[in-house]
Amino acid sequence: MSLTLQTFLSAGRDFEASRYRILEGLRRVRQEFTHNRIYPGLSELMELYGTLRIITDNGTNLRDQLPGRIAGIDLQGQRVIYHNEAFSNDDILAVEELIRWAMPLIHRAIEEGQTIFNFVDEHLTLEHVGLLPSYVEEGYLLIPEMQQGLLHVIQYQVSIFTSENERYRNLRTTSIKTVSLNQLGMTAASLKMLLIAENRLLPNPATYIFQTDLEFPFAETMLPVAKRKLLRRLFS
Repeated sequence: MSLTLQTFLSAGRDFEASRYRILEGLRRVRQEFTHNRIYPGLSELMELYGTLRIITDNGTNLRDQLPGRIAGIDLQGQRVIYHNEAFSNDDILAVEELIRWAMPLIHRAIEEGQTIFNFVDEHLTLEHVGLLPSYVEEGYLLIPEMQQGLLHVIQYQVSIFTSENERYRNLRTTSIKTVSLNQLGMTAASLKMLLIAENRLLPNPATYIFQTDLEFPFAETMLPVAKRKLLRRLFS
């Protein structure tokens, strides 16, 4: 049961049911946290919390800030036409009350997830393999999955996109292969040479290896934390 802004907008129809959905959604996310699975729950909660902060911080006229339903597209003007949902004053008051009630609960859940994130980040070391080229926006990541005794080989590429006032960096990744951590004769350097032989489009790829003793879930925790750590390294 994922939490979205729509959960709050339905407060006017059934306030108690909306509270229950929020509590149940938070319970499920925190249950994932108890198993050290922090994504996508943590990022979804942070996005939702940021949206609620914008709504509450921008003050008085909540009605104008609530999202509308797409009614059509103006092809000549190249814009989306929105139809504002009909919210009564009682509906608006219910939404505001629900947001004020829920935000501290969401914030505490985010803190739990961030504690796990920080713990993994502290116990995950990052080193480059061999000579590091000047072009590092594309290359390979070697990330262990200690639970399964595997080393994941992942190709990455940095993409940059801009909004009205900000530039954002995103790390796109593609799984290439997995090898056993106990495979005899396979070192990070020899694995890099194998990758070069297999992909001539990257003759001197930036290659990074992560090391850890943590036996945490790979897709839900280790990979997302590793990606964030690499982005900090590349653009620090």
